[in-house]
Amino acid sequence: MIPDVDDTPLPTPARRALLRGGLVGAVALGGAALTASAASAAPTAPAPATSRPTTAAAALRELAAGNRRWRTFRERHPDESPTVRQSLTQGQHPYAVVLGCIDSRVPPELVFDQGLGDLMTVRTAGEVLDEAVLGSVAYGVLELGIPLVLVLGHQSCGAVRAAVEADLSGERLPAHIQYLADQIRPVIDRDEEGEARIDSTIDANVLAVRSRLAAEPDLAAKITAGKLVVAGARYELTTQTVHRLA
Repeated sequence: MIPDVDDTPLPTPARRALLRGGLVGAVALGGAALTASAASAAPTAPAPATSRPTTAAAALRELAAGNRRWRTFRERHPDESPTVRQSLTQGQHPYAVVLGCIDSRVPPELVFDQGLGDLMTVRTAGEVLDEAVLGSVAYGVLELGIPLVLVLGHQSCGAVRAAVEADLSGERLPAHIQYLADQIRPVIDRDEEGEARIDSTIDANVLAVRSRLAAEPDLAAKITAGKLVVAGARYELTTQTVHRLA
């Protein structure tokens, strides 16, 4: 379970017209172009019909409750009603950014039993950061006023395993996969061996990514002001439980 943290209220964030306009565009999906309007890109609409957390502590409680429903097979699949769908055409008010792995077994909306508009999810192999990921997380915090960023690692992470095994063998991985290994390599736990090394490195990687995000100047300022929590957690495939690492 994810424990509670400081319950500091979050004020309404300032709106930045440049960023709002910059994120408006078209994306191709199955051959069809879906165009986002300025209204849908900016958090200017009234809050959705369902009440969402507005503090980091409340966000952590909601994630913990959702994960409890998930692992006990009591999912509610919230925020999928026609009313919520209609409200989301006018804007979005997600309450947490979840930076997770691309692993198909760990979709954040499912493991936390959340619905449309609840989470802003960013997924990369091994939670590896680059400028696009940093910008995506920052947008959620600075433009949408999200009070919680959760870095979510998981048991049996293939990206971490590949990095550890490549480090041992000295062989280079194919194409851009080597970039992932290079980013994970500095946190490999060389005090452990075999599977224990991989498992320990999964945790170390989450903590390193969490620390790097928390050190980003704009995010650090929010943390200092009590308006943001950046946390690390891990999902266990064997039990479907998410537990806090930091």
